[in-house]
Amino acid sequence: MELEKLILSEQDYTRLSMLANDELLGDELSRAIVMPANQVPTNVVRMHSRVIYLDESNGATREVELSFPEDADIKYGKISVLSPVGAALLGLREGQSIDWPFPNGQSRRLKVVTVMQQAA
Repeated sequence: MELEKLILSEQDYTRLSMLANDELLGDELSRAIVMPANQVPTNVVRMHSRVIYLDESNGATREVELSFPEDADIKYGKISVLSPVGAALLGLREGQSIDWPFPNGQSRRLKVVTVMQQAA
């Protein structure tokens, strides 16, 4: 099964490329469609988006903010783009799902329910 292309802003792609020594993130970046930030649809998960997602493997719904590693703070719902959930959600659109491997060896299916963009 071929994975759908992800959408990333030029700014996010450039900064994330510096973190791409992470294998899963590097794979994500390799299949990205890169465009100017003002052309990225508002329903796409990008850096600093607040996202409500459904873990279809267990039915749990969570709201998180996608952050760079240095800004991650689980107490405030800010998850790192290098975390399994963060890397999985990056570049997905509302309604899109992805099967993603987790460190425990299991694969989980995550679905983007709602994307809320942060003010620039």
